[in-house]
Amino acid sequence: MRDVSVEFALPGRAATPVLDRVSLDVSAGSIRAVVGESGSGKSTLGRVVTGTLAENGRITAGEVVLGGRALTGLPERQYRAVRGKEIGYIPQDARLGLNPLLPVGVQAAEPLRAHGLASRAERRERVIDLFAKVGLRDPERLYGRYPHELSGGMCQRVLIAAAMSTRPRLLIADEPTTALDVTVQKTILDLLSSLVETEDLGILLITHDLGIAAERTDDIAVVKDGRIVRSGRTDEVVAEPGDPYTENLLRSSSLGFSGRRAATARLEYSRTVPADAPVVVEAKGVGKTFPSRRGSDPVTAVADASFQVRKGTTLGIVGESGSGKTTLVRVLAGLTPADAGSVEIDGEPVVHHRRAAGQSGLYRRVQMVYQDPFASLNPRSTVRSILDEPLRGHRYGPAPERARRITELLEVTGLPASVADRYTAELSGGQRQRVAIARALAPRPDVVILDEPVSALDVSVQRQILDLLATLQRELTLTYVFISHDLGVIAEVSDEVVVLRHGHIVERGRALGVLTDPRTDYVKRLLASIPGAVAPRSALSS
Repeated sequence: MRDVSVEFALPGRAATPVLDRVSLDVSAGSIRAVVGESGSGKSTLGRVVTGTLAENGRITAGEVVLGGRALTGLPERQYRAVRGKEIGYIPQDARLGLNPLLPVGVQAAEPLRAHGLASRAERRERVIDLFAKVGLRDPERLYGRYPHELSGGMCQRVLIAAAMSTRPRLLIADEPTTALDVTVQKTILDLLSSLVETEDLGILLITHDLGIAAERTDDIAVVKDGRIVRSGRTDEVVAEPGDPYTENLLRSSSLGFSGRRAATARLEYSRTVPADAPVVVEAKGVGKTFPSRRGSDPVTAVADASFQVRKGTTLGIVGESGSGKTTLVRVLAGLTPADAGSVEIDGEPVVHHRRAAGQSGLYRRVQMVYQDPFASLNPRSTVRSILDEPLRGHRYGPAPERARRITELLEVTGLPASVADRYTAELSGGQRQRVAIARALAPRPDVVILDEPVSALDVSVQRQILDLLATLQRELTLTYVFISHDLGVIAEVSDEVVVLRHGHIVERGRALGVLTDPRTDYVKRLLASIPGAVAPRSALSS
């Protein structure tokens, strides 16, 4: 790319510049990272290369060249011959990138069919071979399965196989590991690294995590407001960021994780909580199973889970996808009935009822904040209506009193008063998550359950939300149950940690002990999978 500028036209407004004189190279046999926050222009940069800008977007200057051939201004019909054949693309959300109505094998073979590169039998053989290369077990059986039958990591590998099916020169990976567990993330990144070596292709890796880029790429370009503010060899950029924005990304990234440093800092805070603080949440032998859809044995989601959470502290629950984290906290919140054991909040049993008589107090005292604020907030309601709903539901008081409470909620969560009459689509991701936190705080709960509350956010926005949660806990003496697959986040926020695997608690204890001196090989592997993290010596030796 040479001096590429892009703008988007909006009805009744002046055109909005999105990229400003951007230049970068991707060499065969190398990985170039483009790093930046949401809205920085990094995904638009990828769309420039693939020729898939929205209809109201246009390149106003510069050129894009692939293997000596100019792509800028290429007619769409000719671009189709390049896209999917010479340029492969891996989207961020693997499940949204796959058609739920078609077998994954057919979808992975689509680039071959579209470009007329193989017969049906040859396409099947090529895809099955690629499925094996990307680490999918039993590829012949997998060929006929549908996306909903695969895990997120498996779906991502299917998309990598599809992108690689035509043996492209360039592979564009747009946030390919954002929503994945650290172990699956490591597997996908290992796979991309091996493809660079074996296939001699170039990869343009688009990410908001400078830690991933630092560990996995040869070169880095940092994008802010459509401009490249820092570019160079990866080791040079990490050693000397040379730009305040790049320095901030580096501090906020997974590269900055230190289990001992984060957990020790949390331990210092924990000492301010009285050792005899009352137990607010207590789980005793909680179990939950789900029937299998195909007549096989029931699936155990949670088995014999027991723990306590004291007032003003945070219990971190960590584990990979499918480990039972979300099922367990839904039981805690009274949203899912347990098959075995019991849960008490402030000494009162949690009893699940569809319309629980006598449980209104529980639903006030326990509130949840979910992973994706865009999905968990009603897009047709203003922020004022969203915050007013739980107040009305819990009979908080007359309209003037509720209005004062809404103003107070906006203030404590750091939102301007003007946000009250806006819709969620008009807010940034960080602002939306602050609204979700404000909604959870509206009825003055004792316990807040946070289900992956920062995993969908940019690293710098994550920092803001984590700081906000820490401030709210200190000022309001809140008790948190915090779910995450990110051990760096868990180390920072948790007093106690529970590690789940296949529904079973495999480790439990003080954050400092579990995250710096783990007893099980499973936790050692989790720690060793963190990008840029120094694994425990025992994990390295094993």
